[in-house]
Amino acid sequence: METLWAPWRTPYILGDDARESGCLFCNRFVATPNVENLVLGRDEAVMVMLNRYPYNNGHVMIVPREHVGQPTALAPARWGALQGITRDVCGVLTEVMRPQGLNLGLNIGAAAGAGIADHLHVHIVPRWVGDTNFMPAIGATNVISQSLAACYDALQPEIAKLFA
Repeated sequence: METLWAPWRTPYILGDDARESGCLFCNRFVATPNVENLVLGRDEAVMVMLNRYPYNNGHVMIVPREHVGQPTALAPARWGALQGITRDVCGVLTEVMRPQGLNLGLNIGAAAGAGIADHLHVHIVPRWVGDTNFMPAIGATNVISQSLAACYDALQPEIAKLFA
């Protein structure tokens, strides 16, 4: 293979993807949940949304309502809500996406890799044996085999049940 095209990533890489003003996550808490804003479900405490620049199919983020960058800044009840919905979303991802494993992670601060360092969020990335193939090691890129819209349509009905 000579060339792998992923033109949808160019605006993000170049930093000219018309970044919205304010906090992306805070904005999604007041927006109508839909496929355009990738919000799969939310309540007064937490929100689940697809990552627009996923590491793998089904890459979701669990976000607390509070605009804080540290777990210690959340009240214990909110930390519990974040962890509870994270557990439940793992179940939905396992049922719907049928991965062979999951990566869960928090990047606390820009030095730790947080792209949005001021608003805490948990990443859940479904994994399959061989899903990385040779691309990350040799091509320095990921291969995503499902569109965000198709992933949204598969996950949203089940995630919505968690907030019903």
